[in-house]
Amino acid sequence: MEDQGFLNKAKAATMKFIKRLLLILLAIGLVVMLFMYFGVFERGVMAGKVLRIAEKGVIFKTYEGQLSREAFGSLKGASPLAETYDFSVEGSQAEVLKDLQAVALSGERVNLHFVKRYMKFPWRGDTRVFITRVERSAPQP
Repeated sequence: MEDQGFLNKAKAATMKFIKRLLLILLAIGLVVMLFMYFGVFERGVMAGKVLRIAEKGVIFKTYEGQLSREAFGSLKGASPLAETYDFSVEGSQAEVLKDLQAVALSGERVNLHFVKRYMKFPWRGDTRVFITRVERSAPQP
């Protein structure tokens, strides 16, 4: 009789512990996912010419672009070295998309302000780098 009471108490205590442990693990997992989704790893500015901006995707439509960055002055007497850099734009950034499309067509050199996130998600973009603002160069006389 006493053994049954003890076993029932032990079983109830074990189930209570497992439920609390699962709840704590779920909360930790949620906090980590929120951090990975909203956390910013790096903020900065890139300069160059926007080569393209396009809407891509089969299931998730995302906006992807490519920037041509030229390294001037690194080698004397040599032509500039060009490298391309891929980036994404969040769909809610309509003004940024409009500016990027305009500068891609004009071919002007721009400064792109960006944030780099910890992780990429398929519904957000193909890269971890997201453009937040386009700074157009002032026309030179």
